[in-house]
Amino acid sequence: MNTGYEETCQVVVVGAGHAGCEAALACARLGLETILFTVSVDSIALMPCNPNIGGTSKGHLVREVDALGGEMGKNIDRTFIQSKMLNLSKGPAVHSLRAQADKAEYSRSMRKVLENTDHLSIVQAEVTEILVRDEWKETLEEGKNTEKVLAKRQVTGVRTYSGACYHAKAVILCTGTYLRARCIYGDVSTHTGPNGLQAANYLTDSLKDLGIEMLRFKTGTPARIDRRSIDFSKMEEQLGDDRIVPFSFTTDPEKIQKEQASCWLTYTNEKTHEIIRKNLDRSPLYSGIIEGTGPRYCPSIEDKVVKFADKSRHQVFIEPEGLHTNEMYVGGMSSSLPEDVQHAMYSSVAGLEHVKIVRNAYAIEYDCIDPRQLRPTLEFKEIQGLFSGGQFNGSSGYEEAAAQGLIAGINATREILGKEQLILDRSQAYIGVLIDDLVTKENREPYRMMTSRAEYRLLLRQDNADLRLTKIGYEMGLISKERYEYLLEKERLIEEEMKRIQKVHVGTSPEVQQFLERQESTPLTSGITLSELIRRPELNYDILEEVDPGRPKLSQEVRDQVNINIKYDGYIKRQKKQAEQFQKMEAKRIPEELDYDAVGSLRTEARQKLKMYRPSSIGQASRISGVSPADISVLLIYLESWRRNRNRKEEKSILLEEESKQSE
Repeated sequence: MNTGYEETCQVVVVGAGHAGCEAALACARLGLETILFTVSVDSIALMPCNPNIGGTSKGHLVREVDALGGEMGKNIDRTFIQSKMLNLSKGPAVHSLRAQADKAEYSRSMRKVLENTDHLSIVQAEVTEILVRDEWKETLEEGKNTEKVLAKRQVTGVRTYSGACYHAKAVILCTGTYLRARCIYGDVSTHTGPNGLQAANYLTDSLKDLGIEMLRFKTGTPARIDRRSIDFSKMEEQLGDDRIVPFSFTTDPEKIQKEQASCWLTYTNEKTHEIIRKNLDRSPLYSGIIEGTGPRYCPSIEDKVVKFADKSRHQVFIEPEGLHTNEMYVGGMSSSLPEDVQHAMYSSVAGLEHVKIVRNAYAIEYDCIDPRQLRPTLEFKEIQGLFSGGQFNGSSGYEEAAAQGLIAGINATREILGKEQLILDRSQAYIGVLIDDLVTKENREPYRMMTSRAEYRLLLRQDNADLRLTKIGYEMGLISKERYEYLLEKERLIEEEMKRIQKVHVGTSPEVQQFLERQESTPLTSGITLSELIRRPELNYDILEEVDPGRPKLSQEVRDQVNINIKYDGYIKRQKKQAEQFQKMEAKRIPEELDYDAVGSLRTEARQKLKMYRPSSIGQASRISGVSPADISVLLIYLESWRRNRNRKEEKSILLEEESKQSE
């Protein structure tokens, strides 16, 4: 088809899920004319699976997206119906915020932001082809004829199903789970995207024609059930926090304190498991109907029953999909079993004996890429101007998607403007860990962020994301001067208060001793600084206000930073030293044009892997599977020699040029 229609912009974003929204907003807010394509305007920022944002490690990503100038944190603050800080019984490194969203309101709110952003247009159409311009150069080897070789591939735009062409300097692919999507339960298989939306069935062929390697992954979702058919008296009520903490550093905590919706906890049982075991032969997951690889850390209930056969029960969370619907999400029981088995299985759970299913559970297969084809900037190595983010990159989760979309949007913009692109390393952000893992490791399943993946997680806490990244967001152009100045003031207050409490001495007065006794803390035998008292496990900065009469009035976020920095001072200093060593390796850059075949003594496997990944630094090279410490030593020695030779050539070239000018 060909409508003959053409349009020119600067950036095209394909897909309006969580990655596409952040990518499009970043480009438009930085002043570039941006077009956002979606198969359905009604699916913008859709939550096809769990109706929540955040959670363990994912909350870190949302805070980092916010600190860099993204929208996800602000949007969930506007639309949450329950909020909870997880892992409070553990250390601050793993504290993670999680908020239950009103799904419809979340999508509506994000769409409103997009529609009212300057330089951004939304188009409902299916993108079927990526347009690329090939640039060739002639080579002449001794004794051979001149040959043309491909010098560069540059993206030039996209073509839609109707044949319309949209010319652009950069394209960002955020197709989520829509590429050749197939929804499956039992023998039922429909070629649609999530929630029965239209799949994108043609773009994969265009990508393959460009030499892009594709993978086939799958994910799943549980049934949605009618609230009126649930017996909540047989379940444990799960309440939100008394004091709500916002995701966005710009949200006033006082303005979001409100009555919250309840979630509920129940469990599967032996009857549930027996129903599943008897019908495994009817599960497309085990019968071979499903081809894609699913996420290990978010298994279906069939997988749980098979892989954890020793467990007599599994948790099931019943969560509202919104305030204006009776649909409830059955967390922990995703499935692709046939419809009749689903009814029997869910009905065997306490409180769901008379359950009415509104939407059946299903698995969804989709095409995505091997992300090792990407640079750490999320640009394709072989196609200049083509970027990608989200589940298209082989990851899972709304939060992982939003983080990648934001980085892809920033870097597409900076490439067009001729500026240095942004790469966050593993010691700077969870986003850095996420992207580094995607582009340097072989992922055979959808990648999920976890706190255990971050080596420097005590430094990369969710509470200090603004202190780590807002300056970078300001430099990128996504953070206002007012917000940046607020950050500088916050840093000043933290530093001053930490210096003050290290100097404040607490004596052995009866009032102090009585206070310590009430806190079940050891009495003092001599004077002690306030900072030393904070380090006691049973005490903290806020509790000690009673014995600190000279304390200035500070915000809760400043008090929290002071408390954590003092209490974990030794551990933090140790990790900072480790991070400094890591950064030294990251700073040793590897030229993109380096010929690994010329590096003597490299093992064959290492040479192959280095040529495949083309790492940007020694640090990144050291994390590639198959590259040993000995290979890194060889590479370091060669790089030093390569740089000396290059410098000599440059110096010689300059001298010859000067001599030529003098002779003239």
